[in-house]
Amino acid sequence: MTRKIIEPLYQQDILGMGYEQATLNFPDDHEGQVTATLIRKKVGSTTHKAVLYIHGFIDYFFQTEMAEQFNQHGFDFYAVDLRKYGRSHLPHQKYYNVRDLAEYDAEIGQALDIIAAEGHDAIVLSGHSTGGLTTTLYAAHHPEHPLIKALWVNSPFYDFNMNPIKKKLGVPNLSRIGKLCPDLKFPSELNKFYVPSLHKTMNGEWDFNLEWKKTAYPMVRLSFVRAIFEAQKEIHRGAHLNIPVLVMHSHQTKNPKKWHADALKSDVILDVQHIKKYAKKIKGDVSISEIKNGIHDLVLSEKSVRENVYQQLFEWLKQKGL
Repeated sequence: MTRKIIEPLYQQDILGMGYEQATLNFPDDHEGQVTATLIRKKVGSTTHKAVLYIHGFIDYFFQTEMAEQFNQHGFDFYAVDLRKYGRSHLPHQKYYNVRDLAEYDAEIGQALDIIAAEGHDAIVLSGHSTGGLTTTLYAAHHPEHPLIKALWVNSPFYDFNMNPIKKKLGVPNLSRIGKLCPDLKFPSELNKFYVPSLHKTMNGEWDFNLEWKKTAYPMVRLSFVRAIFEAQKEIHRGAHLNIPVLVMHSHQTKNPKKWHADALKSDVILDVQHIKKYAKKIKGDVSISEIKNGIHDLVLSEKSVRENVYQQLFEWLKQKGL
């Protein structure tokens, strides 16, 4: 049965000239009304190629240089701010509150339908961190999707970065508790220097909304732990993808306890060895690229580093006929 596509009503986005946004509506969930936001930036001329980007945890789409790089290479650019994130957060909702990553299938599916209706027949699905985990599983679960031609993931969240004993014993128990008590909170252990390494008012070069991408997030809901743990199981078993996949990650992980320049040239959120290990378990045409001095969100790394990211990405896409 063909889904009815509701034509989106675009308006100018907060990112300014050339960026448009439209609200996507969904059935209520356990918190009530649910929306997501589709953002786009189109190439000046008609193109049949597009990219759909999904952000990570405690995040939203603001990476304009990435959008413009895709435009320059002939791709219309689309991104989704998922429900309860960024542009999509509603006053009655808890930020980032998810119980199953499959909840996001609704906005990804609707966005793909809209992109197709807007004249595209070749879509690169892309995700960063938690978005990388989400998009990997979406592609695995929709092997016959007529539009998805490739997957590019940037530091995907394929495993928890924590003490091995705590991970083996603690995370499964937290997941079980999270099923019964989803709103209980647990220390997030996220490195406190990541966002300060990015924002232009601190040690970085980027401007973004610090309410939507918070400087610190010391506690995380067990519902999130459970959602990630359950999703990662499939990656650990070895998901099968029938489209080409490019997995990118930094060359090193660091966990500075006080401010250090390492935060500007390392992944301080995930263990890059985990990304590499589980990327190798994905069955299919998988390329793995290690980015020297990359940070967790590789496209926010220092200029020469992200130039290397884009060079490798677009060479790979060209090799795959995109």
